[in-house]
Amino acid sequence: MTARHGGQILVDQLKAQGVRRVFSVPGESFLAALDGLYDSGIENIVCRHEGGACMMAEAHAKLTGQPGVVFVTRGPGATNASSGIHVARQDSTPLILFVGQIDNRHRDREAFQEVNYREFFRPIAKWAAEIDHSERLPEYISRAFHQARSGRPGPVVLALPENILSARADAPDIPPVAPMPPSVCGEQIDAVLEMLCKANRPLVVAGGSVWSSAAAQGLAEFAANFGLPVCATFRRMDRIDNRHPNYAGDLAVGMNPKLAQRLREADCLLVLGARLGDIATGGYELVDPADPGKTIIHIHPDPDELGRVFRPDLGLAAPAVDVIDRLSRRDAPAHPDWAAWTKAARADYLDWITPRETPGAVKLEQVIHQLSEALPENAIVTNGAGNYAAFLHRYLRARAFPGHLAPTSGSMGYGFPAAIAAKLEHPDRPVICFAGDGCFQMTLNELSTARQYGANIVVIVCNNGQYGTIRMHQEKTYPGRVSGTQMFNPDYAALARAYGAHGERVERTEDFEAAYARAVASDLPAVIELVLDPDALSPGLTIETARALAQ
Repeated sequence: MTARHGGQILVDQLKAQGVRRVFSVPGESFLAALDGLYDSGIENIVCRHEGGACMMAEAHAKLTGQPGVVFVTRGPGATNASSGIHVARQDSTPLILFVGQIDNRHRDREAFQEVNYREFFRPIAKWAAEIDHSERLPEYISRAFHQARSGRPGPVVLALPENILSARADAPDIPPVAPMPPSVCGEQIDAVLEMLCKANRPLVVAGGSVWSSAAAQGLAEFAANFGLPVCATFRRMDRIDNRHPNYAGDLAVGMNPKLAQRLREADCLLVLGARLGDIATGGYELVDPADPGKTIIHIHPDPDELGRVFRPDLGLAAPAVDVIDRLSRRDAPAHPDWAAWTKAARADYLDWITPRETPGAVKLEQVIHQLSEALPENAIVTNGAGNYAAFLHRYLRARAFPGHLAPTSGSMGYGFPAAIAAKLEHPDRPVICFAGDGCFQMTLNELSTARQYGANIVVIVCNNGQYGTIRMHQEKTYPGRVSGTQMFNPDYAALARAYGAHGERVERTEDFEAAYARAVASDLPAVIELVLDPDALSPGLTIETARALAQ
């Protein structure tokens, strides 16, 4: 066996795992890894900030179901990337962060940019380790891929001391993670259906990570065959095509009050893949863990998640996609007539997404509604966090997976790097990013990355001149005392043109359609700035009504 330097061993192991693309911000601490990538055939997307790079890798993992891979340098590189690690943790996304590290012979001297990554990442990563022997690189990398994908998927961090990467070693490669056969049997599906079909008011709750277009189609078929209403958890709207007649909406921040009441009244919840957290349950008030008042059938890949908060009446430690595949091929046994219950749930949803007028010359609700109706079947929409997202989640009818990418952690700045990753993975699909002015400014430097790699996405910047979510809470809690929420904004159209992208500014609703057409036709990354009235805090809430609520 020929000795290889550690960087080559690492990259060869990535190739064995089937990695096609990685994201990075270069650093001198992992030069050997960059050398290994040189003629490896693995595409290295070089980003402008480690947070953006990590979010791109996280979005790539969501899209492919395979662990995203990102390389950053030690110290500030790793701490910058931690924002993406937190997204991956809360979103249950498989991801591997490789961090360049100081020479391990200088450890514990507080050498230049030294950080103890085991301790730093322990609270937000599934596993964090540092490799101290070049010959053990394949072992650690194999374990990292297993850890990232097993049970509840999540992020793994591996620190790579500079001398370990540059040293040469004889180390055999380890084969990729072995495929796992479906983990459910017919008897388990029988048990699910037996319990479900005793319900009078059932509700399917779909969410979780590692989804697929086949799973979305299977869920649609299952819902249609059984006549069941289906709702999605927060920012998992594409688990089923939102135009499906059985879709009832999303259990989100500011959810439809009628859907919230339906969740409260349901006598059986079939939870597919979701953790059923605080947002989906209205702060645990709509479904109380101590006294849920309903049957809970919980499907989740991690056995430790079952019973962690809600005691399931039936729990299956299995990937939701496997269970959905089997459910979609079953005939419905005898059960109560759910037609009226399901039809009413759909009617409530359709009423909820009918635009309600807000102040200003640009009506965000109309822009999203028009765009939602016109988008092609294969469109992908991304967003980060902010009050603009409340409009998006309410009025967008997301296409089936992968129709929507957004962070359940509520991380601002996510939508733009996620859109770049989506366009790189699906260059034939239209990719549209919605971002607030505060949200976009956190990662807009990745416009340079989009131009470099030809990721011709359309970014719709919702500019209301403020951190709208915080302003909303501020007006409710300390009405009229505006502090720390106002913003100065650049000319976004001019800024986009400075990056060599297409830029537009829209000041009237009726001008959006033509601006969007020009953006798509430009064959460039494009930014459309919507000038919004700052009084329109969220759908149905203005500054005046927020202050009234505070009285």
